[in-house]
Amino acid sequence: MTTTADPSPTRATADPTTPRTTHTVFNQAPPRRDINEFTLNRALVDALAHYAPNAATDDLERIGALVGSADFINDARLANVHGPALHTHDDWGNRIDEIEFHPAYHRIIGDALDAEAHSYAWTHPGPGANVERAVRFMLFSQIEPGHACPVSMTHAVVPSLRADSALAEFWEPRATASGYDPRRIDPATKSAVIFGMAMTEKQGGSDIRANTTYAVPSGDHHLITGHKWFCSAPQSDAFLVIAQLDEGPSCFVVPRVLPGGALNTVRIQRLKDKLGNKSNASSEIEFDATDGWLLGEAGKGVRTIIEMVAQTRLDCVLGSAAGMRQCVAEAVWHARGRAAFGATLIDQPLMRAVIADLQLEAEAATYTALHLAAAYDDDSAEAADFRRLATAVGKYWICKRGPEHAYESLECLGGNGYTESFPLARRYREQPVMAVWEGSGNVIVLDVLRALAREPRSAKTFLGFLETGLGKHADFDAAYESLARSLQTAVQDLESGEASAQAALQARGRVLVEKMALLMQAAILFESAPAEVASSFAAARLGAERGREYGALPDGVDIDFLIQRA
Repeated sequence: MTTTADPSPTRATADPTTPRTTHTVFNQAPPRRDINEFTLNRALVDALAHYAPNAATDDLERIGALVGSADFINDARLANVHGPALHTHDDWGNRIDEIEFHPAYHRIIGDALDAEAHSYAWTHPGPGANVERAVRFMLFSQIEPGHACPVSMTHAVVPSLRADSALAEFWEPRATASGYDPRRIDPATKSAVIFGMAMTEKQGGSDIRANTTYAVPSGDHHLITGHKWFCSAPQSDAFLVIAQLDEGPSCFVVPRVLPGGALNTVRIQRLKDKLGNKSNASSEIEFDATDGWLLGEAGKGVRTIIEMVAQTRLDCVLGSAAGMRQCVAEAVWHARGRAAFGATLIDQPLMRAVIADLQLEAEAATYTALHLAAAYDDDSAEAADFRRLATAVGKYWICKRGPEHAYESLECLGGNGYTESFPLARRYREQPVMAVWEGSGNVIVLDVLRALAREPRSAKTFLGFLETGLGKHADFDAAYESLARSLQTAVQDLESGEASAQAALQARGRVLVEKMALLMQAAILFESAPAEVASSFAAARLGAERGREYGALPDGVDIDFLIQRA
């Protein structure tokens, strides 16, 4: 028989002088299982109501119950304990490049694809479509982030596929279909497929123009030869691949299985031994006269694939925000179910301050994530200008904050948090990938500086949005004036063309982008969140007394309100 502790232990239950057998369990929080991860997430529910008031909440409640179930949580554990295994050859020596997954992984990604975590925005176009899809993606990612990689790429590939009507006609209906079919068969015989991406090379990293993989024409398609240093989800049905043509870097659709059922020459060299999740396969691959179909214009591959990158950068924000929710939810659950030094942890001022601060960070990330998703529902030029800069700024800062947030949440659980029996050890290892994937911090800062130089309309639109927060909090107003001066100096340095001025700008680029991110988050909260959350964020993150240490909250932060929402 399993004994669960009272989630609100009394002094008597924690009294060490009470005679007990050696294995009596007391003063432990009960397992956090069989709960609804959607309805319990106040920030997510409220942000959804603001940005997609007509959302299908019945579906989201069903998903929330699914991912909060003991079975789903156990599958998340199993999928990471028993990670994928690469089989390069069969028993008779034939090259097969097959990856074997634990059944738990197939169940998890199957549930996510059935719930349209990859496709809802495309299959239900209209106001709130990207917001609803974002919430579906976040709910699944909160519990098991590894499978979210191919889910994200399958969602993100659609705008890039539309660069070629013939390729889009074949692949888009399959990429946006609900359902999951992991069989390696001719994609023409499948109703649903998943997509991956292969851009990064050993010598190039984020510098795509340094890639050496090349393609040569062969009838109606090309033959691709080269090596890719990172290819996530190599079990995918097809990939977007960058390879060189005479005209420059070009984008190709590379199927894993060719028309007729023969395997394409996508050689998986090895699986990466990653810091974070073990559930999803990440790999090195080689192409050897591999069949690929040109997508978009020759020499314009970066332009073609950038649409996919913009979407996956947004998903980095969604994934980091989902991770923050998991962290604070686990921390507050523990604090409400455990006593120390004569009182329940949640009633002790030090712990209350820390958890309130963790919740404040999670709220800001959640509202920012859905605000950015809503910008992708808007086809106006102004929305396009805003999301061009805002997605990069949000990706930089929220993903950068994820690991620190995870660590502080883990510490709230004490020794339990440091064990693999609880999910925060896995989350702590996972959060850094969001800051690395689709451009690490320095790459994102350079991208923001490039946008300021080349796309002044985006900067003007971004500043115009920040102005909506003026007059609502003194700390915001002061921070805005400081940022405006910094941006003016940055633009002057960019326009000067002087190498020394631009080098100095790069050196302070992180500080500039951090200011932009914090003001953007505050403006979003002023627009859409409860006033107590918005004013608390401005005081804690923009005020002169703001601290880097979680729990170092200044006056003006509504700790009680934040604790209630955690």
